[in-house]
Amino acid sequence: MPLLVLVLVFSTFATNGVSANTGKENLELATLQGDFDLSSSKAVKVIVELQEESIVEAKHNGKKQSKQNLKSARDKVKKEVADRTSKSKVEREYDYVFSGFSLEVPANEIPSLLATPGVKAVYPNVEYTTTEVVTEEEFSPAMVDSAPFIGSNEAWDLGFTGEGVKVAVIDTGVDYTHPDLAPNFNEYLGWDFVDNDADPQETPKGDPRGAQTTHGTHVAGTVAANGQIKGVAPDATLLAYRVLGPGGSGSTENVVAAIERAVLDGADVMNLSLGNSLNAPDWATSIALDQAMAEGVVAVTSNGNAGPNNWTVGSPGTSREAISVGATQLPYNVYTAVTTSSDGVSYASSAVQGFPSEEELLGLNGQALDLVEVGFGAPADFAGKDLTGKVALISRGAGIAFVDKATEAKKAGAVGAVLYNNVEWVMPLIPGMAVPTIMLNKADGEALKAKAADVTVSFNIAFAERVGETMAGFSSRGPVVDTWMIKPDVSAPGVNIVSTVPTFNPDAPHGYGAKQGTSMASPHVAGAAAVILQANPEWGVYEVKSALMNTAEKLIDPATDEEYAHNSQGAGSIRVVDALQAETLVNPGSYSFGVFDKKKGKQTESQKFEIQNLSNEDKNYSVEFTFKNEVGKYVKAKTSKNTKVKAGKKQKVNVNVQVDASKLEPGYYEGHLLISEGGNTIQVPTILFVGEPDYPRVTHFGFTPMGDNNFEFYSYLPGGAEELQVWVYTATSTGGLGSYVGDALYEADLGKGYNYHDWDGTLVDGTQLDAGNYRIAVYAKKGNLDRAILATNVLTIQ
Repeated sequence: MPLLVLVLVFSTFATNGVSANTGKENLELATLQGDFDLSSSKAVKVIVELQEESIVEAKHNGKKQSKQNLKSARDKVKKEVADRTSKSKVEREYDYVFSGFSLEVPANEIPSLLATPGVKAVYPNVEYTTTEVVTEEEFSPAMVDSAPFIGSNEAWDLGFTGEGVKVAVIDTGVDYTHPDLAPNFNEYLGWDFVDNDADPQETPKGDPRGAQTTHGTHVAGTVAANGQIKGVAPDATLLAYRVLGPGGSGSTENVVAAIERAVLDGADVMNLSLGNSLNAPDWATSIALDQAMAEGVVAVTSNGNAGPNNWTVGSPGTSREAISVGATQLPYNVYTAVTTSSDGVSYASSAVQGFPSEEELLGLNGQALDLVEVGFGAPADFAGKDLTGKVALISRGAGIAFVDKATEAKKAGAVGAVLYNNVEWVMPLIPGMAVPTIMLNKADGEALKAKAADVTVSFNIAFAERVGETMAGFSSRGPVVDTWMIKPDVSAPGVNIVSTVPTFNPDAPHGYGAKQGTSMASPHVAGAAAVILQANPEWGVYEVKSALMNTAEKLIDPATDEEYAHNSQGAGSIRVVDALQAETLVNPGSYSFGVFDKKKGKQTESQKFEIQNLSNEDKNYSVEFTFKNEVGKYVKAKTSKNTKVKAGKKQKVNVNVQVDASKLEPGYYEGHLLISEGGNTIQVPTILFVGEPDYPRVTHFGFTPMGDNNFEFYSYLPGGAEELQVWVYTATSTGGLGSYVGDALYEADLGKGYNYHDWDGTLVDGTQLDAGNYRIAVYAKKGNLDRAILATNVLTIQ
């Protein structure tokens, strides 16, 4: 059988659970997830999941399991793998929250691995990176205010600071010598899975393996700093697990190992501000987090930074049970600015970019100020120039961050800056600039530059509006493919967050810095969980999760004056005191009723939720479902009548949802489950889908050169595809698309997951491509939706 056929057969088995018919018996192959070049003999690392259940999974399924039994089962599979492969090497082994091991094996022997008895699934040992948004022109905040904003100070006033609660930070390591963090560590610091030792310190400057890291220290400070700045839970105990090494990247095998060790080390909460881009619920890390939650550890993870489109959440934010966190920006004031030069010219693009304080910004009004042109704003551009009491005229560019340009202007004595663009793109608003900074577009800036030495400028700056807490545009959105779950679960501040960073200088250890990303939002929730657990030590993980979700504040999109979609904000932005003082909990804290695609008649799906009465009085709750627009006419939800819950008790409530899908347009519909009692209402976000959900039909696409003008195309199809086409274009000298040449591939009825196809440079119509450079795009269609993606690299035919 040709190699191509073998690849496609195994891909089909892996993604659809089909059995291979040997003629004697049906042998079901293990599930294969991930992107592998199965024609290559190059060694790759994979994560092998066993059919034998982990200790935690067996325990929660009511079965007995022991480490010895697991070891015996694992050793048996390891021996069989060794016999079936020419060369393989077992590395990390897991038994507590995940059953299996990491393995190095030639890629073309993965099919043998899939057929090994006892193997349940094979996952890629994918790269995880920090979910911090890093840009050349970094944001800088005016003050440390995110912890107080979510109510941490009020919780401290009530006596709840996270004392006695252990929080595991699974990240790039933590600078446990930082004066603001040292009090939060005991003698046992955690573990370094990169260097395999008991010193989980950040990667320092000068490591020959890659760049220094600061991310984990920043995360830890947001959770529990207790010095010059304070985290959300300043008295919590920290444990550090270094899984991301030099440069801030790492692999699945270390992340899973750290989750397992954190559970065994007695962590009460764990934070994972890391992720990859694959939207799927059943990757090894997500499974390990689900089992950690089952074992009583509140697992908190960032949702990712690939927003603002739907379906951009990545693992482990896709976990069914863990708390996934989106990022918000704190409220801010918006000002308008009119800039006029002394020759009477006003500049229409004038806008306020950032400022250190409102007083300094408004202080520019009513003055005629000299301009000094300082190039790109590098330190050398200010040399020998007098800017005292003047305004610096600065061009964007040269790789210098906006905030650094403003800082240099302040050092030189400037009272303000005019920063003009060097390209046609719009510049961002940046709170906290060192001097009041007015921005102009490229044309206006160059016009002012031409006469800077001959004119003064004046400003008319006025308050425009107050913008409330908003969702960050970069924050990834759900839902999750296959489970159709709402993600994130909640949101928290993640823009312009000041926290601790290592200085790598013992003589000056007080390091602080600003970062942004869902990496910065997640530790706010982890810290909040620690405070909540101190206040309610009898609570389990789902009480904590529900409390955070049920009491979250719904955020309004200023562009629409309506609530953000559920898959943008989750249940809303967390409020610590409301969560720790909740008297009623609804679990789960969000609902997806799944897919309704019956062509004729009505389709009914049954689910259940739980009301928990935490008060010392019996309560009778009312239950109502609401849906947006006219959807309610065709969606009927009924619940069981028994909604009276005794003091301190729980009550399960059955739900039947009936949808007449034939009367609704295909799409995604939002609503709320409303649980009311005594004037208080809990709004539980709900979603459902009519017809095939609008997830991207293809999310990853590329090719691997195989030599002699042969290539392997690979594509990731989250739900399979009715049609898959690969289109070929000439490549232009500027890197764009030239003319359409033809189709390289056409396939139909492909299963979900990765698919692989060999290609020899011949188009579908039989034309052999001439030598040259080409770009390719993939087109995938299923149901009423399709998607095309451009390849990122040039394909060369020689």
